[in-house]
Amino acid sequence: MRTVDFSPLFRSAIGFDRLFDLAEAAQRAASEETYPPYNIERLDENRFQISVALAGFSPDEIVLTVEQNVLTLEGHKSEKEGKTFLHRGISARNFKRQFTLADHLEVKGASFENGLLVIDLQREIPEAMMPRRIAINGVVPSNVTQIESKAA
Repeated sequence: MRTVDFSPLFRSAIGFDRLFDLAEAAQRAASEETYPPYNIERLDENRFQISVALAGFSPDEIVLTVEQNVLTLEGHKSEKEGKTFLHRGISARNFKRQFTLADHLEVKGASFENGLLVIDLQREIPEAMMPRRIAINGVVPSNVTQIESKAA
């Protein structure tokens, strides 16, 4: 895979640091391993769900954190001593997977059942950023006759 050097853009683009960080993270993610497998599902316009297959892990071996729009999932599998495997097909390795979250996307909860971790996400736009209608005040031109006037 070819990598892209963003350094020339840093010289002329101001305030786009987060965009460049996202592009670099996407490049790194493309070359990362694919363990553990996961699905990302859109439930509706503002709700999402991440499902992660964690066979062999228990809830106390999993750490889920959110910091500055990055959701981090870590698994630390403790090795049970005294076991001798003839074949080991179930992965029991430690992992760390990160998901970059959009602005105003919050983790609402997580559940773990039958080896599947389900993380619920919801977009909550602050009231100050919601679209609102602005009243327009103006002078009625003298050549236009106003037929009806109602207070807004």
